[in-house]
Amino acid sequence: MPLPSILEGKLRIPVIAAPMFLVSGPELVIEACKAGVLGTLPAANARPASEFSVWLDRIEAALADAPDAAPYGVNISVHRTNERFDEDMETIIRHKAPVVITILGKPDKVVQAVHGYGGIVLHDAATERHARNAMAAGVDGIIALAGGAGGHTGWQNPFSLVREIRRFWDGCLILAGAISDGYGVRAAEVLGADMAYMGTRFAATAESLAAPEYKRMMVESRAGDILLTDRLTGINANYMRASLEAAGFDIDKLLAGDAPAPSEVLESVKAWRDLWSAGHGVSLIDDVPRTTDLVARLEAEYRAAAVR
Repeated sequence: MPLPSILEGKLRIPVIAAPMFLVSGPELVIEACKAGVLGTLPAANARPASEFSVWLDRIEAALADAPDAAPYGVNISVHRTNERFDEDMETIIRHKAPVVITILGKPDKVVQAVHGYGGIVLHDAATERHARNAMAAGVDGIIALAGGAGGHTGWQNPFSLVREIRRFWDGCLILAGAISDGYGVRAAEVLGADMAYMGTRFAATAESLAAPEYKRMMVESRAGDILLTDRLTGINANYMRASLEAAGFDIDKLLAGDAPAPSEVLESVKAWRDLWSAGHGVSLIDDVPRTTDLVARLEAEYRAAAVR
């Protein structure tokens, strides 16, 4: 399917550098957009909330001097627990953010507001039900959150999830989960998706906000080192085993479900600050390149995959 008009002809390859909590910042977004992919960040990464507008000013100024750059996007939780929702939405509307990615709830209000100024809304969907709800809300694109993604993740195999959603959705479809090279981007298209959603691979770049030790751990980890658990936030998420061990967790107890309840865990550590997330795509990460070099590599792999 064709991409939304706001993205048509603007991307070097059909990739979104996914918004990662405490990892995606202005520099990563700017360099991703200049390199030719859709760079995004969570509104919640800017703290205090007033800093969010400062970040968007910085991004917009940098991209104004790069006429061939891709648009940028922002991510906002629509869950009732997001105390910053109203303030962040005011900032989004004031800046007319081109792409808004919504998570954890119904995006109806965001769709209405963003469409009001000509932007588009993409929404996370880990199941068929989530996808149908997003479609009913009028979103412009659905992000199929398959198993193996970093952070909060879906469980369904991408072969099943993409084809299931394609049975009723003919709009823009983005596949998320364990994609770390250009071959994966091409495979997502063959499966029926229009774009690939890549988080972990962009976390391990020079411009990401991840700590040096975090980046080193992603390089050293493989898929077998990723642990899926709901004991840390109450929702299934993927973390690097070495990070959990460094924080003092007994992995056997965690796997057995004997770890403390999430509320007790969060008294001593922060799930995303102290416990580092990554997806199965770490298996393909061997370096921490500049974003521009990574995108060039992804494009070369993407082109090569077309002739195999």
